[in-house]
Amino acid sequence: MNDPKRNGAAQIQQPPRARPLIRRGARLLLYAEIVLLAALLMAPWLSAWLNLPFWLDLATRMSILAMAAASLNMIMGLAGLVSFGYAAFLGIGGYAVAIPVWHAVYGGADWLAGESGLFHFALAAGLGAGWALLTGFVALRTRGVHFLMITLAFGQMIFYLLSGLEAYGGDDGLTLDLRSQIAGLNLDDAAIMHWLAVAGLLLALLLHAGLKRTFFGLVLRGTKADDQKMRALGYPVFAVQLSLYVLAGALAALSGGLAANHAAFVSPSMAEWTRSGDLLFMVILGGSGRVTGPLTGAAVFVILEEVLSSFTRYWHLPFGLLLIAVALHQAGAFTAFSAQVRARGKQGAMRAEADQ
Repeated sequence: MNDPKRNGAAQIQQPPRARPLIRRGARLLLYAEIVLLAALLMAPWLSAWLNLPFWLDLATRMSILAMAAASLNMIMGLAGLVSFGYAAFLGIGGYAVAIPVWHAVYGGADWLAGESGLFHFALAAGLGAGWALLTGFVALRTRGVHFLMITLAFGQMIFYLLSGLEAYGGDDGLTLDLRSQIAGLNLDDAAIMHWLAVAGLLLALLLHAGLKRTFFGLVLRGTKADDQKMRALGYPVFAVQLSLYVLAGALAALSGGLAANHAAFVSPSMAEWTRSGDLLFMVILGGSGRVTGPLTGAAVFVILEEVLSSFTRYWHLPFGLLLIAVALHQAGAFTAFSAQVRARGKQGAMRAEADQ
C-alpha cells in the first residue's frame, strides 16, 4: 500500500513544478560559463582596450585557480573523494619550478638546476603524480571523514616540509628571479602567461569531460554510487580510483607551477589547508561533478575576495555564509522548507475551515 506520509515527503523534497526551473537555471549557468570562458580567452585584448592591466592579472589568477579546482572536481565528481589536503599538490608544483630556478641563478645542485619550462612542468607533474600515488595508496583504503582527515594530515606534512626549507626561504617563501623558459613563449609577457594558464584550464576541463564518457569514467561513477557492489561485480575499484587520483594530482601540481610563474613567488602558504578549503569552496559553489563548475567557483571566489577584502580583513566570513547557502540550495533544503511551509499553511487553513 502507498504511504501518504512517505509520498508527501518525497514530493516536498523534489516538487515537480521546481524541476523545469532547475533545468532552466542549469542551462543559464552553462551559457554564463561559456561566456566567461570566451572572456578569459579574450582577456588580453579586453584589458588592453580598456587600459586595465590589473584585469588581465586577475583573469590569469582566476584561470589557474579554476584549473586547480577542476582537477579536484574530477576526484569529487567522478569518484566522490573529498580531499582536505589537496593544496599540497599546488605547493609541490610551485616549488618544483622555484627550486631549479634558484639553483640555475645561484649555483649548486647542477643535477636539479635548470631554466627550461618543459623540465619544470614535467618535474611538477611527476612529483605531483608521485605524491598522489604514495598518499593515495594509503588514503584510498579509507572512506568518508577518514579519507578527509588522512589527506589533511598528508597536506600538512607537505606544508611543514616546505616551511622547513630554510635554504629556499622557509616561511618567508622564495622569489623567482626568472620565469620558466619555453621556446617561443616569453612568460614575462602577461598575455602569454595568461594564455598558458587558460590552456592549462582547458586541458583540465577537457580531461574531465572526456573521462565522463569513457568506460573508465562509468566505473568511477559506479564506485561513487556503491563501491562494495562494484567490487562484488569484479571491478578493480582501488586501482581505478588510484589512477584518477594520480592524474588529478599531476594536474594540480601543474597548476601550482603556473601559479609560481605567474606570481614569480612561492611560499608554504600555497600548500596550507586553508587553500584546500578555498578549492573545495570553488568546486561546491560551481556544483560538484559539473565539468564547467570550477569556472563559476573560481570567478566568484576571486571577485568576492578582491571586493570584500577592500572593505574588511574578515572577508572569509561572508564566504562561509555564502558556502552554507549554496550547500543548502544544492541539497534542496530551501525548496523543501518552502514546500513544507506551504503544506502546513494549507493544513492550517483546512483545519480552520473545519472548525468553522
